[in-house]
Order: sequence, then structure tokens, then C-alpha cells
Amino acid sequence: MKRICLTLEAPKGRINEVDYLKCVFILLMIAFHLTYIGNSYPYAKQIVYTFHIPGFLLISGYFASISKRPLELFLSMLWIFIPYAIMEAGYTVAASYLPIKDHIEELSLIIVLRNVFVTPLGPYWYLHTLMLCSATYYIVMRKPSFNGILILCVIFWFYSEVLHIASFANECYFLAGAVIKCCGVSFLRFFRHSWIAVVPILIAMFMYPDCWYRVNIVGVVLVYLVISLLLAAYPYIRGKNILLFLGRNTFIIFIFSPIFTVLTKVYQPYIISFDKSGMLFLLISIPFVLIGSFIVARILEFIPQSSCFLRKVKCAE
Repeated sequence: MKRICLTLEAPKGRINEVDYLKCVFILLMIAFHLTYIGNSYPYAKQIVYTFHIPGFLLISGYFASISKRPLELFLSMLWIFIPYAIMEAGYTVAASYLPIKDHIEELSLIIVLRNVFVTPLGPYWYLHTLMLCSATYYIVMRKPSFNGILILCVIFWFYSEVLHIASFANECYFLAGAVIKCCGVSFLRFFRHSWIAVVPILIAMFMYPDCWYRVNIVGVVLVYLVISLLLAAYPYIRGKNILLFLGRNTFIIFIFSPIFTVLTKVYQPYIISFDKSGMLFLLISIPFVLIGSFIVARILEFIPQSSCFLRKVKCAE
């Protein structure tokens, strides 16, 4: 089994700017999965939720492969599905005992299987959508064409409106990334870095607070503008190696971070008692969640039975 990459040196073939974007998105995901932060800053949460998961889906769609052999695709999906299924099942069981937002009153095997295969509970829905979109895209777009894109739109609509197993808006962000790639346009050429993007973003923030939703056309434009602004800031950011390292290892963070976001509630009352703003809690919790996620991944690496679980948990995602 390939060892987990815990080096700051970037593997060949990576696009640093994309890893940087993934790092920003995953850090924002952790921040607003902290219940106290999300509840204390609902408008900031609304803004972040407008672009951080769409950003992930755009990147996933852009880098989705249709050149793999069927067996290679099956294995790549399997190495995502195994940790996803284990963690989603675990999250569902935990939700029946813990007083969390997704609390389940009555637990059964049917509910666990439904959440794993049909309607994921909690933060793991993204991996469910990713696998669903990637497999469908591979089957339909073996020979990229305009008709294939239309067929994908219909299938994605069917998943959403008929089967109710995914969000059509989220599927469309994945499809948008795939279309950009099919058109032969590089990711960084399509998403032009621009400081000017800050102007409409600030106007939307202070004058049109109700426009921050990923499902409307304004939200789509804002996703583009935020990515452009983040790319403009990239050359001026120090400590890039750490950010790029986190961006290369978002799967580790995504899989294990819910464990530690729940554990932050143990010390949350003590910190909030003298800092109601939650900023100190946030500054402590993000490193706690990140370090905890990597420690779990490293420990599992030395357990032979976890080899299948960890096949995807490596730096070259």
C-alpha cells in the first residue's frame, strides 16, 4: 500500500493554484462545521456555503477522467466508496446517540443503508455526489460531445427531481467543471485572477445579502468572482507550502474531520465562557481538527486491515 504523503514537497503534475483553492475551501468547511461558529455568524456561513462546495465540485468535474479503463474507474470509485461508506454508517449510528442537528430518533439497518446509498446524512453527501457524478460522466462522455452534455443534464435532473438522491445545482457545478475541461480550456485560463472581483463581491455582501445562494444565477457569478479573487491573492500569500500540503490532502481532512469537529464541543464551553466571539475557539479548533485527522490517518496506515480503507488516503488524490 502506498504510504500517506506527509511531505511538503509537491508531487509532479499538481497545479499549485488548484491545491491552494482546495485548502481554502477545506479550511472554510471545517470552520463552519463548528456549530458555534455557524450559529454565531449565519450570514458569513451563507456566503461561504455559496462558493466553497461549488468550488470543490468545479475542480472535481474539471479533473474527472474519462481516459481510464473501466476497471481503473471502478477501483478509483471503490477506494472512495469504502471509507465513505464506513464513515457515513458511523456518522449515522453516532447521530442516533448524540444531540446533534442530524439526530436520528430510531436507528435501523434500513436507515443506515439508505443513508449510505441514497440520502447521505451529514457532511459526507459531497463524496456521494462526487461518485455519482464521476461514474455517470465517465459512462456518458467516453466520446465527449454536445449531445453527451445534454444527456448528462437530463440524467442529473432525473437523479435530483425523480430519484431525489442528489442536488441538481451541485451536479451542475460538477458538470460545469467537466465542460470547461472538454472545451480544452485550462482551469487557470478560465478562472482569471482579478483584484477587480472584490468590487462586485463587496457590493453583493453589503447591498444584496439575499443573493448569496449557489442555486441562482447570481450565486454562480459570485462563485466565479470569489475563485478569481482567491487566485489574485495567491502570489502574495506566505507559507504556501503548508497551504498546498493541506490542499493535496483534502480527502484525509474531509473523511476524518467530522470526528474532531464533534470533539471540539468538549472544550468549547470553557473557551466561550471568556470569549463569546468564538474567534479563539476557531483558532484552536482548526489546528485541532487538522492534526487529529492526520494522526488518525497515520495510525490507520500501520493497521494491515485498514489497507482498503486507506487506498484513497494519500497525497496524490
